[in-house]
Amino acid sequence: MSTSVPNQTLRALRRILRASELGGRRLAAETGLTPSQMLVLQEIARREDVTPGAIASTLQFGHATVTNILDRLAAGGLVARRRGEQDKRQVLVRITEAGTAALAAAPDMLQSRFNAGFMKLPIWEQAMILAALERLGDVLGASAIDAAPLIDAGAIDRDQPQENR
Repeated sequence: MSTSVPNQTLRALRRILRASELGGRRLAAETGLTPSQMLVLQEIARREDVTPGAIASTLQFGHATVTNILDRLAAGGLVARRRGEQDKRQVLVRITEAGTAALAAAPDMLQSRFNAGFMKLPIWEQAMILAALERLGDVLGASAIDAAPLIDAGAIDRDQPQENR
């Protein structure tokens, strides 16, 4: 096999990583949010009075990660928390007017473009891409790394200390 195929593969992978990086920078510049914070905010906007556990389950994020993201969103005035009326142990989250404004001001996320484009592909092509990427993960020794379904580089909870990631 020619060395051009591995190089072309690495170039294609680098383009994807670069698109993720540029999308995250644009989102941060326009909203001050990371892609993971934006996804959590979008999920809260889709529902009314949602629990952190429901957000974590839907987005396939860890519960502690969602709690930390919610702390930052609440500190920024983008979401509000309150205790449940029937069960005071339950915490409910809802988006604020500032959060709704941040969503409206946000550029189109790479995640949204991926979902829209990927779902238009035939099922066989979706399966082929998934198999190829999983195999590439094996080749890179990354198959055991836990990752959320999010197009973003680095940890999804970036403000958390390195040892807790």
